[in-house]
Amino acid sequence: MNSNNHLVIMAGGIGSRFWPMSSEERPKQFLDILGCGRTLIQLTLDRFAGMVPTENVWVVTGERYAEITREQLPDVPPENILAEPCRRNTAPCICYVSWKIKKRNPMANIVVTPADHIVTDTAGFRTAVGEAMEFTAETDAIVTLGIKPTRPETGYGYIKADLAFSSSRKKNIYRVDAFKEKPDLKTAEEYVSEPNYLWNSGIFVWSVATIINAFRVYQPTMNKGFERLLKKMDTPEEKAAIDALYGDCENISVDYAIMEKAEEVFVRPADVGWSDLGTWGSLLTHLQRDGHGNALVGKDIAVFDTQNCIIHTAGNQKVVVQGLDGYIVAEKDGVLMVCKLSEEQRISLFH
Repeated sequence: MNSNNHLVIMAGGIGSRFWPMSSEERPKQFLDILGCGRTLIQLTLDRFAGMVPTENVWVVTGERYAEITREQLPDVPPENILAEPCRRNTAPCICYVSWKIKKRNPMANIVVTPADHIVTDTAGFRTAVGEAMEFTAETDAIVTLGIKPTRPETGYGYIKADLAFSSSRKKNIYRVDAFKEKPDLKTAEEYVSEPNYLWNSGIFVWSVATIINAFRVYQPTMNKGFERLLKKMDTPEEKAAIDALYGDCENISVDYAIMEKAEEVFVRPADVGWSDLGTWGSLLTHLQRDGHGNALVGKDIAVFDTQNCIIHTAGNQKVVVQGLDGYIVAEKDGVLMVCKLSEEQRISLFH
């Protein structure tokens, strides 16, 4: 473990796609979606155990989620849980926390990750992140984790990598040729047929000096706003200053703000059982299933003549399902949803 290593967990999303399990009051990162006894944000922190000192773990979340973050991550220093006054996408979030880290340690090396993803191969993930952090500690490069695709997914962005030559410093790290938007199905099928297209995981690694310089060059207005607040950071004046600044920040992702503009951008390909859990269907692929393809998460569930379903209950009531094929059955706090897996995007319009 290097004392310069820092972890930033972005936990500000509202996670509404897992209704009725998730809600704006308690989005998916704070739920035990997998039924394993740990919430997604807790599993995210678990993945980095031994890689980053606890005092170097940071969480950026919304003001309404600051208290639940402290409850679920009690070992993270309370002063490292940064509460955004409003949602402004990932670029302001990263700029803010980067200046906080720089003030504490100008030599910091940072990995940034969303709070609501899952990884089934933790060992492989740690190897990939470790190699990326070694690379960024020695260079001015930005590295993103690229996931080897397993299907023509239209819900993810893609990275086109130059796999012909790896970096002279790290054999598994390659230069990024381009970032691609979420494609239509035909384009996604073309991407998957080529070995140099990877899913964009949204997991980034950089030194604090590199990312601050990138904001200076590519987002000078945003950067100046946070740099001016440097003297007020870690003082009683910080909250009021951040509250006043945040609403004026551009609502923009770090992908658009930095990644697509920067020159020294690299990717570390990885095959680690990663998913951003964007749908019930994606969750189904990562849960243990019975011999009929059913995934059951709950205390008292019985199924008959049922196959290829996900049944997820939060209460203590007995649930019996018969005669379904390819359905979601989800219950929480007296709210029940039953819908076809193929139609779950439509059902989100009605809740």
